[in-house]
Amino acid sequence: MIKEVAGDILLSDAHAIAHGVAPNDHFDSGLALAMRERWPALVKDFRHYCQTNHPQPGALFAWMGADGKYVVNLMTQGAAYGHGEKPGKASTEAVGHALRELAKLAKKEKLRSIALPRLATGVGGLDWAQVKPLIERHLGELGVPVYAYTTYAKGKKAAEA
Repeated sequence: MIKEVAGDILLSDAHAIAHGVAPNDHFDSGLALAMRERWPALVKDFRHYCQTNHPQPGALFAWMGADGKYVVNLMTQGAAYGHGEKPGKASTEAVGHALRELAKLAKKEKLRSIALPRLATGVGGLDWAQVKPLIERHLGELGVPVYAYTTYAKGKKAAEA
């Protein structure tokens, strides 16, 4: 079940929050920046993972905070491994692969619910009309609630239930 909601994804009660990033992302804008401010250890662990594993677009890095909430970093964009290099734009192929990996993770870890933003439509540069069908295809049959935060409202808790 996929439900579109409006609110602040960081206030979600979902078991996991997934978002799109580039391998070696700097977490310096948008939702990634808000996550860096809330969970500094996430960024440290993500950077270490990227430096040791060199993940490719379509992969994911799952991290769990002390509160038991998962943050799933979906590699939806091209990597930025060179000094001063900017991440590439997202691709529907990378988004599809990352969502497939998220579905596998959800089954393996028995995630009870997932929240995600309009994946890869900000910095990633994709259109929501391209991404929404991918979310429906890969996550629609999981049997757990999936909350798509389609409208951002800072400090507002979404009506997820």
